[in-house]
Amino acid sequence: MSENIAYFNDRFIPVDQAVVPIEERGLQLGDGVYEVLCIYNGVPFTLKEHLDRLEQSANAIEIDLPQSKEKLAELAWEGIRKAGIENGTLYMQVTRGTAPRNHLFPENITPNLYLVWKHGAPDFSKYKAEGAAVFTVADERWKNCYIKSINLLPNLLAKEQAKRKGGQEALLVQDEWAKEGSSSNLFIVKNGHFKTPQADHSILKGITRQKLITVLNEHQIKVSEQPISLTEVLEADEVFMTSTTMEVLPVVSVDGKQIGAGKPGDYFRQLTAWYSELVAQECKPGTIKTV
Repeated sequence: MSENIAYFNDRFIPVDQAVVPIEERGLQLGDGVYEVLCIYNGVPFTLKEHLDRLEQSANAIEIDLPQSKEKLAELAWEGIRKAGIENGTLYMQVTRGTAPRNHLFPENITPNLYLVWKHGAPDFSKYKAEGAAVFTVADERWKNCYIKSINLLPNLLAKEQAKRKGGQEALLVQDEWAKEGSSSNLFIVKNGHFKTPQADHSILKGITRQKLITVLNEHQIKVSEQPISLTEVLEADEVFMTSTTMEVLPVVSVDGKQIGAGKPGDYFRQLTAWYSELVAQECKPGTIKTV
């Protein structure tokens, strides 16, 4: 098989097959959590970390995973084989389940599990070569952004606002403090010193973010996790946005103001090379990992 496929609760299905009940709480109330990971060389990159965070997010909103992380890992690998994916993405979602619409949690409800495997991934090559434009947007999200909730309306509105101004990402700002992108984490570099906002409840503790911090530390490069003002962003030598699908994206302007030399810099190129080496090490063809 070489088509995109999906899994709903207990069976593999075509991606376009209708399976979601009308009174599904994720559909009607946004009552669920999710993860997205990349597949390289037929291997799901950072699968364990994504499953750990899926469980943490589910626990935070009092949902029990419908299957163990070990079983979910088995399903991840099985779907990759069934779809014949070399490079692509895996989307995982867990909702509270199906019940008549009510704000109160239903009793004796079984969570719903969705998995979607797709060939290919978003192409950021143009912006990795030329650099991305970012525009600031007031952060109007809730106070528990560490939960990877399927409630993404503020993020969507922010990204759309940036797009309409000609940008590729929105930088969310709270009281002059830069927090993260609408779907990415933030790094800045000044005089060789890397900074990223601390992973408290106001941002998502990105898995790519964590991997990059580890890589930088391994190369004896200091990374400070601390508040970052918008002024610091504008005065930085280099700025990056990071996420699972974009990996590392260089930012060359914020609100139309040039960052550094106005083009992707040496730190971006070095960090991208190190990240590519990490992916190559962990996603060798034929690799099989367990959780």
